[in-house]
Amino acid sequence: MGNSGLKQHIENSGKTGVFQMKDAGLAEFPPEIYHIAANLRTLDMSGNKISQLPGKIATFSGLKNLTFSKNRLETLPIELGQLIKLETLNLNSNQIARIPSSVSQLKHLKLVNLSENNLTSFPLEFCDMKHLDVLNLSKNKITEAPNGVGKLQVVELNLNQNQVRVLSDDIAQCPRLKTLRLEENCIALQTITPTILKESSISLLSVDGNLFDTKDLAHAEGYTEYMERYTATKKKMY
Repeated sequence: MGNSGLKQHIENSGKTGVFQMKDAGLAEFPPEIYHIAANLRTLDMSGNKISQLPGKIATFSGLKNLTFSKNRLETLPIELGQLIKLETLNLNSNQIARIPSSVSQLKHLKLVNLSENNLTSFPLEFCDMKHLDVLNLSKNKITEAPNGVGKLQVVELNLNQNQVRVLSDDIAQCPRLKTLRLEENCIALQTITPTILKESSISLLSVDGNLFDTKDLAHAEGYTEYMERYTATKKKMY
């Protein structure tokens, strides 16, 4: 897209509140977008080659939807936490290794997708977010769901295709957690404790591809209580 085309695109986005420039081969954040920062509600620059989000991202104060999927991001600026109106954050398919603590200020988040990054530890920064429904952390290198995870407010937590070996009983305290995806990890049968099966609100537990045969879970203490929740949920769906 030439300069005149980009200028027209930015002008239109200033009116609609939506800026999309996907698969454009961009290596850096186009500074021209700052001219319409106050107007934007949605910013989508997925499928580019951007390696850094600038600190000036904070100027997009009204942003509700931010998508930088399939780029080359390795870090996130601390200023990201100033986008307090954000509701969706899509950063899947990057190279992000850690989450800045300032992200905990994003209290209006509803959906976070950090799938296919380089996270090695569980980002507890997303705990205590009352509106967060879905947290997708699949295809990372996370080794445990640690103590403190019980403060997560999500309805669905996706940890598929990680390296999870440790699952804290704290996960049973998640007040809204219905779906827990743990497929293709390093989990032994005894890791899924009676506390998790009996005392959680989880009604769909996906554990295929771990260090035990899935059918053996049926013999675990607490499985009956889990199946009661599973069956009750299924009945509500039909």
